[in-house]
Amino acid sequence: MTTPLRVLVHGGGIGGLTLATALATRSHRVDVAELREQPEALGVGIIQPSNALHVMREIGVLDACLAAGFEWEVLTICDPAGATLAKIPQPRMGDAPSNNGIPRPALARVLADAAAGAGATVRFGTSIASVADDGEGVDVTLTDGHTGRYDLVVGFDGIGSPLRRHLYGEAYAPEYTGFANWRVTLPRSPEVQGVVMSAGNLAAKALLTPITADLMYLGSVFAEAEDFRPDPERAHEQLRERLAGFGGPIAEALAQVTDPAAVVYSRISQVTVEEPWHVGRIVLAGDAAHASTPHLAQGAAMAVEDALVLAQSLDAADSVPAALAAWEERRRPRAMWVQGLSRAVLKQETGTPTTPEEDELLKVGIPGAAHVLVRPY
Repeated sequence: MTTPLRVLVHGGGIGGLTLATALATRSHRVDVAELREQPEALGVGIIQPSNALHVMREIGVLDACLAAGFEWEVLTICDPAGATLAKIPQPRMGDAPSNNGIPRPALARVLADAAAGAGATVRFGTSIASVADDGEGVDVTLTDGHTGRYDLVVGFDGIGSPLRRHLYGEAYAPEYTGFANWRVTLPRSPEVQGVVMSAGNLAAKALLTPITADLMYLGSVFAEAEDFRPDPERAHEQLRERLAGFGGPIAEALAQVTDPAAVVYSRISQVTVEEPWHVGRIVLAGDAAHASTPHLAQGAAMAVEDALVLAQSLDAADSVPAALAAWEERRRPRAMWVQGLSRAVLKQETGTPTTPEEDELLKVGIPGAAHVLVRPY
């Protein structure tokens, strides 16, 4: 389409700000409605694999991401005692780096600056109060009183997506997997030059991920009751109890965990919208449509791919409905493959029975998946 569109992006996270930048640089008029009061992000760090970094290059922020993070190329596999079992070089997509670890707040700032610099308007502290699609446009009222008529509304509003509820009610509420992620930010050990994963006969794995020259995070996944929450006074001790069987670099990192408030706990849930991701001129993307477990480090990568491909689809189509149909045709198979394999890896690593379909997915293996995901999307 050559005519500039007016687009509302509901959600100013990684995917939403990537889309806002991609669209605004194409001269579309973009508003972003973000519930948070400022461009910050909860949590610790995130891995940007090569396919995500390729998108960052496309929207002009690759150098800023690398400057704020820690670029790495080799995955180190250890046994629970810490002995190195393998060093696996990581593939690249084009000339993008293999991987970059980055603090989530730093990535949020990079993307917010890029969106604003491209001309998008980011409205913090607000969300959609009402939305009405008449087929020719979408009338929206935000909770801060702003009203507008848009050619397209995009729900990059996360796993608890209000727009998904607007379209489908509670039909696709997040499904708790039975597992949760424990993470804590620590000073980076000099030997942690890339992700160090310790696994073995224990029904758990632990990872050390560098996110800056000075910082790394320790992460591990365990089966947890749905209503479990760490004790705010002894969360660090509960993490140590769960990782008591690990030695080597994991034990050394655990010895530095002394503040219960530093431990970040998050349940791992999944969303699979089986009906169309777009209804009229409203479309769901990222976790709102296909949230997956973190076992391939591809959740945010899928979101930014969604964003870039949507911008490209709008370039190529002669109408918004045609663009959305073409976008979903491209994105659904890839995102669903990632979601299925990631869930299968979770089960495999934790000794949970897998389905025949998941066994088929597992045949590709994580190294094979990495090579698939650096092919054009």
